[in-house]
Amino acid sequence: MECDVLVIGAGLAGLVAAAEAADRGHKVCIVDQEGEQSLGGQAFWSLGGLFFVNSPEQRRLGIRDNIDLARQDWSGSAGFDRPEDYWPRLWAEAYLEFAAGEKRSWLHQQGMRWFPVVGWAERGGGMAHGHGNSVPRFHLTWGTGPAVLEPFIRRVRAAEEEGKITFAFRHRVDDLIVENGTVVGAFGTVLVPDNAPRGKPTARMISGTFQIRTGAIIVTSGGIGGNHDLVRRNWPQQRLGPPPASMVAGVPAHVDGRMLEIGERAGARVINGDRMWHYTEGLKNWDPVWLNHGIRILPGPSSFWCDARGNRFAAPAMPGFDTLGTLKAIRQTGYDYSWFILTKAIIKKEFALSGSEQNPDLTGKDIKLLLQRLGSEPPGPVKAFMDKGEDFIVRNTLEQLVDGMNALTGERLLDVSHIRHQIEARDREIGNSFSKDAQVTAIRGARGYIGDKLLRTARPHRLLDPAKGPLIAVKLHILTRKSLGGLETDLSARVIGPDGNAVPGLYAAGEVAGFGGGGMHGYNALEGTFLGGCIFSGRVAGRAV
Repeated sequence: MECDVLVIGAGLAGLVAAAEAADRGHKVCIVDQEGEQSLGGQAFWSLGGLFFVNSPEQRRLGIRDNIDLARQDWSGSAGFDRPEDYWPRLWAEAYLEFAAGEKRSWLHQQGMRWFPVVGWAERGGGMAHGHGNSVPRFHLTWGTGPAVLEPFIRRVRAAEEEGKITFAFRHRVDDLIVENGTVVGAFGTVLVPDNAPRGKPTARMISGTFQIRTGAIIVTSGGIGGNHDLVRRNWPQQRLGPPPASMVAGVPAHVDGRMLEIGERAGARVINGDRMWHYTEGLKNWDPVWLNHGIRILPGPSSFWCDARGNRFAAPAMPGFDTLGTLKAIRQTGYDYSWFILTKAIIKKEFALSGSEQNPDLTGKDIKLLLQRLGSEPPGPVKAFMDKGEDFIVRNTLEQLVDGMNALTGERLLDVSHIRHQIEARDREIGNSFSKDAQVTAIRGARGYIGDKLLRTARPHRLLDPAKGPLIAVKLHILTRKSLGGLETDLSARVIGPDGNAVPGLYAAGEVAGFGGGGMHGYNALEGTFLGGCIFSGRVAGRAV
C-alpha cells in the first residue's frame, strides 16, 4: 500500500492527526492492531475531563483563572529539571496558551459541550508555587469520553467516504522502514479478524504480512499502562520506592508500549521513561471488561485514608490532592494497598467512578438519570460496587468494620483501638469551625467552592456518628494508567533523534510522545490534560506533517 501520511494508532491523537492531515489534502492511512470496534482507543473509556483556563463555565461559578496562574500551577507540578526537558517545557507553554485560548471555542464549534459545574481535581501539595490546581479546571464533557471522540470520528469517517482516509485494522506494525536516514514506511503482520467486544483480549494469530510506503509517519500508539512488566522496568524507584508486586490495570493489555522500541530502532530518542502517572484509588472491577480491570475512585476530600497497618496518612496525602505524593507514601509502607474509611453520607456525595461506562447518566446525556444523584442513595454504579465489589466492606460498628478489613486481606494487620484513636481525634475537630487538622480544614475549604458544596463534598460530620452510617471501608489498589514520557518531539511534532536533530519522515503525538515533546507534564499532571494533550499534539502533527 502507499499513502501520503501513515498514522499508527487509531486512538484520539491519531484521529485528530488524521482528520487535520486529510483536511490539508493528504491521502492518509490509519493502521491499528485492534479491530474497528476499538476505534478511538482509551479515550472511549475516559470520563472526558478537559483542562481549560478562564472558561465561561469557570466564570459563571465565580472562579477567577488566568494563564499566569495556570502557568504557575503547571510549572510547580512539572518540576522540570533535566537537560532533555527543553522541548517538554516549550510544549507545556504552547499547550497552556491553547488551553487559555482557542481550545474551547475550537472544540465547541465541532459540537462538544461540557457539564456546567467545573471539577477541582488534583488540588496539590499545600504550597502555592508547588504541585496542584489552585482553582477548579476539570471540565467534564457532556457525553464523557465518547463525546470527546465523536467530532473526530465524524471527520475521519467523512474523509473516508471521500477517499482521503483508509483504515487498516488488525494491522500490527513490527518495524519502520528507513532508507538513507529517512523513515519511508512500515511493515508488520496482519492479525486474524476478531470481533471481541471493545477492551476484551483479541487473538494474536497471524494471517499475513503488510508493507506501507508513505511520505511521513505519525506515531500515535499510546502508552505502556497495559504492560505491567514494562511499567515496573521503568518505575522510578528512587522517587517512589520499589514497584508494586500487585497492581490493577486501568487500560487493556494492548496498551503495550511496543512502538517506543520500534521508534528507537528507527532513530528516535525516548526520554523521561521513568515519569509516569498511576492512581492510588483503584478498585477491582466486579464486572471486568479486560483482564485485571481496575476502576478509579474520584474521591471528594472527606474519607479517612490509612495504610495497610491503619496509620493515617499525613497531608498532602489526602483524597484528591496529590496523586504521586500519596503513591510514594503508600510504597514507603512496604504494601501495595491502602484503605478508605468513610460513611454512607460521604460515599453518597463524594464518590464518583472514573470511566464512561461507570457514568451512564453523563455518557448517555440522560438528565433524568443524572438527577438521581441528588437522592438519598449513592449513584447506581457506586451502589453496585458496594454490593458486589470485593474491595468494599459495609458494617454498623468500627469493630465489625475492622474485623471485615482484616478478614479481606487475611493479614490481621489492623488494630481497632489504634484506628479508633485516630478517627476520634479527627472527629473532635468537627465540633467547631476551627481546626489544626489539615484534612478538616481542606474539607471546609472545598465547601467554600459552590460546585463542591452542591455536588462533591459532604457536610462535615463525625465519622463515628451512627446517624451518618453505616461505616464503609474500601481497599484501594494501585492502578496503572498513563506514561508521562515518550518519544521526544519538537514543536512541529517531528521526532528527535539522539543527535538532537529531527528524524526525517517521523512524527509522534499523544501519550507515546509524552502528550507532546516527550513529557510536557514533567513529573506531575494537573488532570484533564491527557485527553487535551492528545487533541493538541494530534492537531499539531496533522497540521505540520
